[in-house]
Amino acid sequence: MRWDEQEERRRRFLEILAGFRLLDDDFMTAVFQGSLPCVDLLLQIVLAKADIRATKAVTQDALKNLQGRSVRLDIHAFTEGQEFDVEVQRDEDGASARRARFNSSLMDANALHAGDDCEKLPESYVIFITETDVLGEKKPIYIIERTIKGSAKSFGDGSHIIYVNSSMMDEDTPLGRLMHDFHCTRAEDMYYDVLAERVKYFKETEEGERAMCEAMEKLVKEFAVEIAKEAEVRGMERGMERGMERGMERGMERGREEGKISVVLGMLKEQLPLEMIEKVSNLSMDKIQEIGRMHSLL
Repeated sequence: MRWDEQEERRRRFLEILAGFRLLDDDFMTAVFQGSLPCVDLLLQIVLAKADIRATKAVTQDALKNLQGRSVRLDIHAFTEGQEFDVEVQRDEDGASARRARFNSSLMDANALHAGDDCEKLPESYVIFITETDVLGEKKPIYIIERTIKGSAKSFGDGSHIIYVNSSMMDEDTPLGRLMHDFHCTRAEDMYYDVLAERVKYFKETEEGERAMCEAMEKLVKEFAVEIAKEAEVRGMERGMERGMERGMERGMERGREEGKISVVLGMLKEQLPLEMIEKVSNLSMDKIQEIGRMHSLL
């Protein structure tokens, strides 16, 4: 890549970075990575427990079950006798009730070693911070726990699921101020200093900007290559099934085209900026918008 192309890409990445909020998964990961004070603040406010102190926190932590099915937790945090999964979800489908159940089950499955008594399972919390009111009852926070039907008595299994509705930003409450901060693009507009300092580092210092640009570059390349390869393989398989060389050529060509479309659809679903999608896919802005409208993503 020529120097001028590198500079242009860096400029565009910086424009994208300027619009990032803590509701954007990759930016939130960067801000919370290696920062126990940020994790503590979030847990203390969401759970309304000022004494919570995380002993460990891992961002983008991959957990697997025995069948090999995996999930990547945005923030996987631990305190003495407690375990937390914090997810930021802008897409309602990613915050479904069964997704919460699945994440909770994987945390339990990975919490004990062979031979451990199940009574040693930690208190577990799956926390979804959603862009919209996914559960639809116009509440700022929803706390879900198992109860005994007919008596409403707590079942007491130590499992908790929490939905935080970030669209409600009552700035008279700690939770409302936190959600306000999750929507901010500028550190100077944020209430909580511990979050503002991290946001400022990644947006306003050369070192932080460089780290984010490199992360975005890597993410975009991996995302594009993976989807394009999958689509091209599908095209080759179709061509081979036809049993003719020309059919294979057409299949490969169609696969490449499907690859571009898959890249566009995947990035639109992730709500990435159209300018970034245009750069990665090499499709025109008109074509990208046409694809988005056809699939009700724009």
